[in-house]
Amino acid sequence: MSVRVLLVDDERLIRAGLRAIVDSEPDLTVVGEAADGAEVPGLVEQLRPDVVLMDVRMPAVDGIRATGHLLSTVDNPPKVIVVTTFENDDYVYDALLAGASGFLLKRARPEEIVAGIRTVLAGDSLLFPAAIRGMAARRSRATSAAPLDFLTERERDVLRLMAAGLSNGEIAAELFLGLQTVKTHVGNVLSKLGARDRTQAVIRAYESGFVTPTG
Repeated sequence: MSVRVLLVDDERLIRAGLRAIVDSEPDLTVVGEAADGAEVPGLVEQLRPDVVLMDVRMPAVDGIRATGHLLSTVDNPPKVIVVTTFENDDYVYDALLAGASGFLLKRARPEEIVAGIRTVLAGDSLLFPAAIRGMAARRSRATSAAPLDFLTERERDVLRLMAAGLSNGEIAAELFLGLQTVKTHVGNVLSKLGARDRTQAVIRAYESGFVTPTG
């Protein structure tokens, strides 16, 4: 079955471009469009998309409020990928805090947008470590690294490498562990942090001070 995608952007030309990219893939299909975040919950209930490509800046209800409302009120909500013009936009960080699974730049190549959708659906990170670090540095409220004592030492190691943008395979190589073992640790980290996905776990690591923007 095709992956169902909902497009949310106040610019018609942006929506048209995204539709052309998504619908060109045999396993992806656009099921609907919205010009404002206020339309999102109703369309999600009606159309049941798997992924929402959400503009972060819209004049009425922006992507931050729309993402937070969607993920807190809709049963089995779709994955949300925010779409932005600037990678260092503080709005993006707020959207990630609200529950978005990652972000894409509007100037991204078609293959990058398609890969981003598939990455998020697979449960992997759609992170740009340098950009996240920069946004966290401007917004950091923590004064010292929190120990996150409820995580085991190995889980803390895994979380640090997740924040660095490493995949499960790369983490396995770095820590000399089996891939399935890493997947188990990642699952435990998400569960203990109450995170929906890897992106949320990384944001939690920065917000707590466990991972610092300077390394």
